[in-house]
Parts: sequence; C-alpha cells; structure tokens
Amino acid sequence: MKIDKFKVEEWFNKYEHKAVYDLADTCVESLSIDELLKIAKLNNTNEIFSRKLNYGDIHGSEKLKELIANLYEKQNSQNITITHGAIGANQLVMLTLIEPKDKVVSIIPTYQQHYSIPKSIGADVKILKLKEENNWLPELDKLEQLVSNNTKIICMNNPNNPTGAVIPDEMLEKIVDIARKSDAYILCDEVYRGLCHNEKKPFSKSIADMYEKGISTSSMSKVFSLAGLRLGWVCANEKIIDQINHQREYNTISVGILDDYFSCLAIENKEQIIKRNISKILEGKCILEQWLKNENKADCVLPNAGTTAFVRYNMPVKSTELCKRLQDDTGVMILPGETMEMDNYLRIGYGNNPEKLKKALEIFSKWLNLNFTQA
Repeated sequence: MKIDKFKVEEWFNKYEHKAVYDLADTCVESLSIDELLKIAKLNNTNEIFSRKLNYGDIHGSEKLKELIANLYEKQNSQNITITHGAIGANQLVMLTLIEPKDKVVSIIPTYQQHYSIPKSIGADVKILKLKEENNWLPELDKLEQLVSNNTKIICMNNPNNPTGAVIPDEMLEKIVDIARKSDAYILCDEVYRGLCHNEKKPFSKSIADMYEKGISTSSMSKVFSLAGLRLGWVCANEKIIDQINHQREYNTISVGILDDYFSCLAIENKEQIIKRNISKILEGKCILEQWLKNENKADCVLPNAGTTAFVRYNMPVKSTELCKRLQDDTGVMILPGETMEMDNYLRIGYGNNPEKLKKALEIFSKWLNLNFTQA
C-alpha cells in the first residue's frame, strides 16, 4: 500500500533529537510514574511489581473501559475499545469503514492520518480548509457542498490541532445534521477534549454523544500527560465497535498490562491531573500572548483549547526553510505549517516548561530581527 510521507512525524524524526528548546511539542509536561503514584496516593507498589507481564484483557480491562466511558455523557463500557494510542484508534476506524472509491471529506489543518490514510486506501478525499478569518471554524455551507449523498465519512479534529479552536455545540449539531442527511459517519479526533481553557468546563461536547454514527478517538497522551503509555481508544455505538474489534484482531491483540493499569490510575484522578495541566497551559498561553503583543512579525487567533497555537508570520520565506534555519542557528524547534498543508504558519506548543518557553520565544524574536529586518 502506497501512502504519502507523514510530514509532521518525519519532521519530528529529523529534528527533535537536536532541539535545545522544543516548541513543537504538543504535550503538557509529562508526568513521571513517581508523580502519578503521588497524585493517586499509592504508597504500596507491591501490586505493580507483583504483576505478571502477560497479555492484558484483549479489548482493554473492564475497569479501564468503564472509566473511559464515564468521560462521556451517554456511553458505557460496550462502546469502548482500547488501542495503541489515538494514532492506532484513527487508523483502525479508517481500515474498518473505508473502501476504495468511497467519498471522504476531511477538515484541515488536522493530523495527517485523516486525509492520507483514506487516500492510500483509494478513497475520493475532498478537503475543507479552515480559515483564520473564521477563527478556524468550518464554513458549514462549504461543508454541505462537499458532503454528497454517498459520502461515507467526515473526518475532523475537535478541539483542533494545531489552531486550538473549539467548535461550538450549536455548530456541531449542524455538522451532525449535514452528516445525517447522507447517512455519513463522523470520525472526530478528540485527543484535546478535556483541555478547554475553561477550568470549570474542560470537556467539550463529544461527537459520540451527539450522533448515532459519531466516532470519538482519544488517548492518554494530551489530557493526562502520559504519552509514553501509548494507550488510546475508540468510542462509538456497539455495532461500530464490533466492526472495529474485528479489524483490530489483526494488529493489536492487547495493549500492555501496565499501560492499562496506569491509565486507570490517571483517569481515577482526572480532576487533579486536568487541573494541573490547564494551569500549566494557561501560564504558557499568557507567555505566548505577551510575546505576540511585542512581536510585529507574527500574529494568531488565540486558542481556546489544547496546547498549540497556529501562528501566522509575514516574512517572505517558506515555513520549512524558516524552521530549519531557526533550529540550525539557535536550537529552537518549531513545527512548520507546511507539514500541515498550511504554509506561512507555525505551530507553537506552549504547554510545557514556562521558563523554556519564555526563553525560546525571546531567542526566536532576536533571530527574526537579525534575519528579517525589512519584514
């Protein structure tokens, strides 16, 4: 099967290990096992070290599936299957549902899986590009034009990576209406759901709770700062989950038994972890906002969720060239928008170490002034 190069991941593979300041990172500062055990107030670790490292429960432990189901409004454990990260969840959904010549609509910028995998299967992929002037929200009239009677699936990402935009509930309802008219599935990558910048309401609406053919994918990576567990899930109606599990037997067997265990601990203590993460995100967002006020070569619509901002710049240089030169000269790593099909933009992560973020942005501004004085 031929598939396009995964631009974001290949950029990381090439540059991440050389970075002194990593502003391409999309995670809130990762938790250590010690920190997680402290949050969970687990002093006796015998239960962990006495565990046999055999295969875990094939579709995920019942406890884990119940905990994940409780992150939604209308779901139970039968609506969940556990995967190797959200990347595994997204791929399983597409391998299960999409056939050659199927009609697929993908809303970008987004994670490249959502248009490159359908294309590799032989689907007819139509693209709806989000626009900064619309606050990175989809134009519903254009979406309706792209969705035909035989559209199989609409692929989207909410909250959005890289822009941090959150689709309002009433707009989501209208997207569901558009999908329902053509009996299309909606696959919504919701890995940042739980990191809305409203401390009292961090979880946005899930497509799985709103639509009978809505499919939510997510993981432990972003909301719970546990990317190293490589654990994700699909949430959908039981019929869809049964179909996905049929496909899943060929590539997953089970996730790691310790990944399942630590994920349970984290979700059981979600309030504390999410509070910690949103606090870090808001601190970083303030730093980014202050930098933008002082940097006349860059601007952006400030994000409402997640850990990344999509920053527009006004220099006459391609984003890949800008980011390569910046890192070569200073050690500051930023992701070029071109890797997400949007040149003249940069994805900047602000959810990690605030002091490093502040320092890296200062270095970036000095470098811009030195190299683009006429901009």
